[in-house]
Amino acid sequence: MFVMTAKVNKKKLALIAGAIIVLIIVLAVALGNKDSAQTGATLNVTTNDDRIQFLESFGWEVVTSPAETSQVRIPTDSSEVFERYNTLQKAMGYDLSAFAGKTVMRYVYTIKNYPGATEPVYATILIANNQVIGGDITNTSADGKVQGFTMAEE
Repeated sequence: MFVMTAKVNKKKLALIAGAIIVLIIVLAVALGNKDSAQTGATLNVTTNDDRIQFLESFGWEVVTSPAETSQVRIPTDSSEVFERYNTLQKAMGYDLSAFAGKTVMRYVYTIKNYPGATEPVYATILIANNQVIGGDITNTSADGKVQGFTMAEE
């Protein structure tokens, strides 16, 4: 029988253990944030100023008072209209199907700087648990469109 022994430096062992713990914490935080990124959730959107700042981060200038504030229920049953709208949401990193059956807040702001707009343009933000969970920019002109938050290049 062959027996081997090794002298272990307790200081080195403690440093290695500490480094492993730090790595685990960093990975846990990164993976936790990955879930938020996948739903596109934006944290701490609790005030009107936060919502305006959110829209301004995309380059939009808005009237500071919402044109409309209401509660809306995300449908539990899928429909063609919901799927089309949710496809837009998914393209922005959101997914409304995760909120099916839940009531969320809907804030609508009038956009002042939509390029070439001749009719009102609105920004809609959907919020649940102080997080932006979706929304859109809607140009109400006859040839207008519904788009994501990002301002299109002219």
